Amino acid sequence: MININYIIKIVFYLFISVFILSKYSYGENFFDEAKRKYDQKKFEDSKFLFQRNIVFNPKDADSYLYLAKIYNKEENQNEEKKNLKTTLLLDPKNEEAMYMLINYELKKSNYSSVKDLKENLSIVCKKLCDKIEKIEKSLDDIEPKNES
Repeated sequence: MININYIIKIVFYLFISVFILSKYSYGENFFDEAKRKYDQKKFEDSKFLFQRNIVFNPKDADSYLYLAKIYNKEENQNEEKKNLKTTLLLDPKNEEAMYMLINYELKKSNYSSVKDLKENLSIVCKKLCDKIEKIEKSLDDIEPKNES
């Protein structure tokens, strides 16, 4: 005959084990450590940890933003843009990602994208409002001219 107390103890220990593993093994502290490595300019280590954090927390916009910053330093434009777009998909009001994407598009002389992003930044800006004038000046430099 099965001892009910024995089964309850097993279930309880399994529950506690799963809880502890999920709390400590599944990315809860990866972002903080990745950010610390990023601040120490250990970009390869931080990139690995941000990617690991994304595996366990796929909706963490900040991890994508920091990956974009790392790819910017590595001059990997495709990955930078991809991570900026993902950041904005998850957090459409992320001013920093918007501003970084504006700078990316300015380098590519992509007038329409810069104009749209600038308008969005104007709507949501709280911290980077002072950058809008600089963007407008840059837009004037790449604005399509009517050639008559």
